[in-house]
Amino acid sequence: MRPSNERVYWKTSEETLPRPELEALQLARLKQTAARVYERVPLYRQKFEQAKVKPNDILSLADLRRLPFTTGADLRESYPTGMLAVPLDETLRLHTSSGTTGKPKALFFSAKDVDNAAELIARSFVATGMNRGDIFQNMMTYGLFTGALVAHYGAEKIGCLVIPAGPGNSERQLLLMQDFRSTSIHLTPSFALYFADVLEKRGINPRKDLSLKRAFVGAEPYTEETRRKIEQGLGVRVFNSYGLSEMNGPGVAFECQAQNGMHLWEDYFLMEIINPETGEVLPVGEPGELVLTTLLREAMPILRYRTRDITAIREEPCSCGRTHRRIERITGRADDMLIVRGVNIYPQQIERVLMSIPKLGRNYLIQLDGLDEMTVKVELSEAGFDGELEHVVALQKEIASLLKAEILTTPRIDLVPPGTLPISEGKAKRVIDNRKL
Repeated sequence: MRPSNERVYWKTSEETLPRPELEALQLARLKQTAARVYERVPLYRQKFEQAKVKPNDILSLADLRRLPFTTGADLRESYPTGMLAVPLDETLRLHTSSGTTGKPKALFFSAKDVDNAAELIARSFVATGMNRGDIFQNMMTYGLFTGALVAHYGAEKIGCLVIPAGPGNSERQLLLMQDFRSTSIHLTPSFALYFADVLEKRGINPRKDLSLKRAFVGAEPYTEETRRKIEQGLGVRVFNSYGLSEMNGPGVAFECQAQNGMHLWEDYFLMEIINPETGEVLPVGEPGELVLTTLLREAMPILRYRTRDITAIREEPCSCGRTHRRIERITGRADDMLIVRGVNIYPQQIERVLMSIPKLGRNYLIQLDGLDEMTVKVELSEAGFDGELEHVVALQKEIASLLKAEILTTPRIDLVPPGTLPISEGKAKRVIDNRKL
């Protein structure tokens, strides 16, 4: 039996700092970061000069707002090494963004950055109840994507046995779970849904036949309804997480066992919520685009980075005792919004409806054709439908009505047999836009 010590990364001095002390620490680290990038990164010297601000002018956290935002375009235009704040020979690791078009974003880590990223995900895992006695099966993609490697290092910091399974190959994943009694898994929501289908078809009851306790699900936005489907299908507690490669990877914010929002680790990051259209900073509690500033990055500090992710800040106390404020689950990305017949639609609105209907399966696709014709293709569940034509028509009408109430337009509903739609073992592609310009 592996020894257990679930508080190995429950660091009270850092995670329960009184608010005034935490903000004083943030300000000290912000000043250091501002001076560092002003001196070493041409892009930031230009931004400071554009705003007529010097690092010494930052006397409060609010003074950060005097600086322009950093965008993904800034990172791409600085490719490959324009954002470095250290000589290249002082970097230890390179990751790139998972963008599909144009230049990638080159994201450098020093040795300290690598250790800090692992520290944060270790802190996050322990907040969910994971400890040294757990077996961690990492089902994310290893490579230039940060998610798998950072989580791997963090689990090893706790002392877990780590199985670097990578994505896909469901038969092998199942064999590893059975043979080594995996307790914690890390995977995308789309693959989690698919793997739940695999277990169902194999007649495996995960609560009786497997040792799984928790799943860390990330890399794609997903709804609360999807979380419940994954929990039912895999027999686990699903913990919501948030991260992005530009900010060290997957340990930026994480749910604790209270599952009441994701604690964003504020000793490492400053957060703001802005109106994505105007850039105006919004009051706490109001939803908008998340903007993040790194406070301890050595190789590549980033100020006021527009993540494009939509969320809101929650500042009421958490029952776990941690004082770092929380963010709501990500409801979508500002650049993922679809405009159909003049209506603004986020794919997650459609997912929320589909995942709430028991007769539907776990896989769906949104297709846009012609000028503004939307078709929602969704698989039927294995056991929830009898195949009668009149029942198909009735279910189509029910789905169309529920979607119209949610997205204010009526799509065509295409119900397909289980296993018909493409399977995603990595990040799912849920929208196919074939519209003519």
